[in-house]
Amino acid sequence: MSDALIRLKDVSVTRAGQSVLEKIQLSVSSGEIVTLIGPNGAGKTTLVRAVLGLLKADSGDIWRKPKLRVGYMPQKLHIDATLPLSVLRFLRLVPGVDRDTARAALVEVGAEKVIVSPLQGISGGEMQRVLLARALLRKPELLVLDEPVQGVDVAGQAELYALITQLRNRHQCGVLMVSHDLHLVMSTTDQVVCLNRHVCCSGHPEQVSNDPAFVELFGLNAPSLAIYHHHHDHAHDLHGEVCQPAQVHDHVHTHTHDHGDSCKHG
Repeated sequence: MSDALIRLKDVSVTRAGQSVLEKIQLSVSSGEIVTLIGPNGAGKTTLVRAVLGLLKADSGDIWRKPKLRVGYMPQKLHIDATLPLSVLRFLRLVPGVDRDTARAALVEVGAEKVIVSPLQGISGGEMQRVLLARALLRKPELLVLDEPVQGVDVAGQAELYALITQLRNRHQCGVLMVSHDLHLVMSTTDQVVCLNRHVCCSGHPEQVSNDPAFVELFGLNAPSLAIYHHHHDHAHDLHGEVCQPAQVHDHVHTHTHDHGDSCKHG
């Protein structure tokens, strides 16, 4: 794997005597998109911090390409409402970035119109694009995106996923994305990894255009979105919580209103 950017082998993390991650195997290569999903408390944030080098694993090995350039898009950004910070000024906090470079990054993500806007006054979707522009300013070989479509409606999700795919194609960077949704992922994802302290299952998503439940629910054709079907020994309800049914085989998740509880017991 000469084009590998990161490789994790048997990575385990323990905090306060509790296992947070157990023997994680994960790799991302140039041009590859890996989507990480899992319920709350599954260890997704811990795994991202380990990949970024912000915490040390208790065991296992984390290899990064030498001098790897990483662009990181955080899940949330907390800015004091009284702080006079425009989008341009925020982007120029990145070392070596001038006005023209910042503007070019905003143009690339479709957010040039907010360049002089107060950072606190832009919409959620615009903020996601600004944070993506900031990550691109580092000329990344690897983009790490922590829930990049959180708080964005389905149409906005499809637009952002299409944009991320375009950026991957243009820059041929690897993408490690954390998704808040256990079922709906970016269709261009090469591999979905379902995490619940350990890797529950992994695989490829299926295009939503082939999934009548999705089409019925949203009434639109969204080629940027795909359904991921889970295959493991437990189930998730529609809120992402893990259920422990007596027996679950190849449990399939889809977004339909009449599912009620996604866990099948007995």
